[in-house]
Amino acid sequence: MDGVSYRIRGAYLESCNCEAVCPCRMIGGVLGGRSTYGVCYGVLSWHIDEGNVGAVDVGGLAVALVYRYDDDEEGSPWSLILHVDATGDRAQQSALSELFLDGLGGPHMSRLPWIRKARHLIDVRPSRIEIDDTSVRIGDAVSVRATRPVETELPVACGVPGYDRAGRELYADELAVDDGPFTWRLEGNCAYASDFDYHG
Repeated sequence: MDGVSYRIRGAYLESCNCEAVCPCRMIGGVLGGRSTYGVCYGVLSWHIDEGNVGAVDVGGLAVALVYRYDDDEEGSPWSLILHVDATGDRAQQSALSELFLDGLGGPHMSRLPWIRKARHLIDVRPSRIEIDDTSVRIGDAVSVRATRPVETELPVACGVPGYDRAGRELYADELAVDDGPFTWRLEGNCAYASDFDYHG
């Protein structure tokens, strides 16, 4: 799908094992750095309210990424599982896989760390994905819930939805993953909610 134009817009929610405010964020206009513990693992999710990848309409679908990386591993490559919405047809799932794994160019997606760096792709899995303002569920494998805001006087932004997007830093009520080979269960760690608008 090289050279395919795309635009997708919607809601973004993530949670990882870092302490809030996640040190990877831009805080008060200052770019962040290393993860809290040197190894970062978590879940990123996107609900696409409207969008197309080439001629394929992907509005109403969802995508999620379960990942892990080590700051001290050379190049800090991401190990990841990409979940694409099982309610989409084969063309929609393929379009979402290509976009979220290859970026298809564009000013923002090409800078995302699992696209611009070396990575270990474990699997692409069609899954039942449910996302709302405060939660993500991926079948029986993943549950994220984040309802409590982090009180901070400085604006906080995340590079995945874009540093230009307004967002909310949150405490996770739950970050539970049993999505082989990844398994963990956390609470009180960081989460973040925003919107996104990717195009290229």
